[in-house]
Amino acid sequence: MRLGILLLIAVILIVVTTTRWKLHPFLALLFTAIGYGLFAGMPMADVVKSVNEGFGGTIGYIGIVIIAGTIIGVFLEKSGGAYAMAQAVLRVTGRRNVPLAMSIIGYFVSIPVFCDSGFVILSPLNKALAKKAGISLAACAVALSLGLYATHTMVPPTPGPIAAAGILKADLGQVILYGLIVSVLAMIVGWLYAIFIASRVYIDPQPNLSEDDLNRKLSEAPSAAMSFLPILLPIVLIVLNSIASYPTNPFGTGQTKTILNFVGNPVIALLIGVLISFLLPKKLDREMVSASGWVGEGLLNAAIIIMITGAGGAFGKVLQNSGIADALGKPLAELNIGIWLPFLIAVVIKTAQGSSTVAIITTATLMSSLMEPLGFTSSAQIALVVVMIGAGAMVISHANDSYFWVVTQFSRMDVLTGYKLYSLGGILEGVAAGIVVWVIFSFI
Repeated sequence: MRLGILLLIAVILIVVTTTRWKLHPFLALLFTAIGYGLFAGMPMADVVKSVNEGFGGTIGYIGIVIIAGTIIGVFLEKSGGAYAMAQAVLRVTGRRNVPLAMSIIGYFVSIPVFCDSGFVILSPLNKALAKKAGISLAACAVALSLGLYATHTMVPPTPGPIAAAGILKADLGQVILYGLIVSVLAMIVGWLYAIFIASRVYIDPQPNLSEDDLNRKLSEAPSAAMSFLPILLPIVLIVLNSIASYPTNPFGTGQTKTILNFVGNPVIALLIGVLISFLLPKKLDREMVSASGWVGEGLLNAAIIIMITGAGGAFGKVLQNSGIADALGKPLAELNIGIWLPFLIAVVIKTAQGSSTVAIITTATLMSSLMEPLGFTSSAQIALVVVMIGAGAMVISHANDSYFWVVTQFSRMDVLTGYKLYSLGGILEGVAAGIVVWVIFSFI
């Protein structure tokens, strides 16, 4: 009971310090980890050792992967690759189906790019296409925002899901595989909500990008195939690595398996993606790959996520070594809510403090000591827990979430309209994703 109360206080402290006091999550997690360990009665030396081991172990597992993913995202953004991808999707969906096109392009762009950045990058294109199609900006904006959200919370190498996979020691290939399945279905729910509900509210697109401007950007962008390649190839390699490692040895036990295990290692796969992303600009120059160029920007973007992820790993290690698994594992298992437990924890933390990434990392940290007592022991179960945490981290996006303000301000929605259209859509998408995970979990 004492450890359970301490954990509750720790979670409240993280939420209060990051929202009310505006303390950076990195410090909030570290200070809370140390405080929890001391009040839990752990020897001081063990607290320090746990913090160091948790931080170093987590960063060692996924640090390079996060860096590589953010570099790919920057090159995709700066080169105009996102526009080329959107144009290719539009050729498939047709100009009349702009909301569907924006859902799909948002889905792909948010795999390496943060959803906030992705919405800003694609917003001018979104407005121009909505105006050309003669439809409300509300439908296109909600479709884009929810398409971005689906992969942002559930598909590595987006930092949140990949951090959760690292903390819970999940098989990254399986997380990607399940994440893609669940997020596609969640995206479809978001798209249907956009065309049947959000489209009823008319917002004039008022594009700030003319058709001539759009054509100029597309003329400078790389090809669509090249734009998709640095995202899709690493995912395929990582999934093939997981398949090659199955006990049945589907690719045999010889050289093929050895090569797939190497190129499909997340670090190698993402670094291959980085090398391919260098081909996206019309002309790669030394400035782009310098500390002050596109690579430097990617490193700066990655640093914050790596610090928060490492601090989450430190908190998780302190929890693990405090004995909380034995104290809470059985009572939580007796609640009999199974895979819905990580979903509900993520919902509470996301709703309280606003950041999906922080909610995912914090929930994974809390779950790390409870996986075995709750019976989540197989590789498939652990992977599905990661995806379920991501589903919960969609709910509820409101005024304390920076993404809420990006979506509403760039789409000219007032706060009430934002709640009615975007926030409600996020709830439906997150719950739908949770139901899909629950169904898959029931059959494994």
